[in-house]
Amino acid sequence: MALTDVAIEKIKTMILDGRLKPGDKLPREADLADQLGISRSPLREAVSVLSMLRILDVRRGDGTYVTSLTPDLLLETMSFIIDFHQDSGILDLFEVRRALEPMAAEKAALLMSADDVAELLALTEAVDVDSPVGDMVANDVEFHHRIATAAGNPVLCSLVDSVAGRTHQARTWRAVTQEDAFEQTKREHRAIALAIGDRQPSVAAALSLSHVAGIENWIRRNLGPDTTTA
Repeated sequence: MALTDVAIEKIKTMILDGRLKPGDKLPREADLADQLGISRSPLREAVSVLSMLRILDVRRGDGTYVTSLTPDLLLETMSFIIDFHQDSGILDLFEVRRALEPMAAEKAALLMSADDVAELLALTEAVDVDSPVGDMVANDVEFHHRIATAAGNPVLCSLVDSVAGRTHQARTWRAVTQEDAFEQTKREHRAIALAIGDRQPSVAAALSLSHVAGIENWIRRNLGPDTTTA
């Protein structure tokens, strides 16, 4: 494990055991490095990464603070970063999503009932920008599950659900760190649902592909240069 990841893991442990809570100020860099048993250089890099991810808030002339995110969200997003650096399989999962979900949307556009389409559109309005992140992610997962169910192929639905379950942390991380993630997801979900309701299978598939590929590309760009050519 890289020293920066070790530092991130140690800060995660401080949150887990209650030594750091949302809103708390971190000790001075030298003191924190001594507490964690690491050198100041990887600690500085870890703080920089966690600041970029909006987990820590570096206030010039004041200090570094844990953001107001709830502990479970802090831990989930930090775990995702560490897991990704150890195993970049999340990008493989999104590659599979790019194959499965357009197929599900295409079939749903042929088979989904008008009532189910209405409920799918209502689902896109069931959360707003002020909703808890957990509710946003659950809404996202449910949206794709309903489309897969409507495709009428239980094997396809099972595969979509299986992949979705393994991308939960990535979805949470994006919701926490991308400023317009909710608005973009809602806009794209609604477009997919409308295409399904209009019985436009090719359009629904294309919109679904664009939606999943956009998230995959965002993850590649925001997890460092080593992932952009993966």
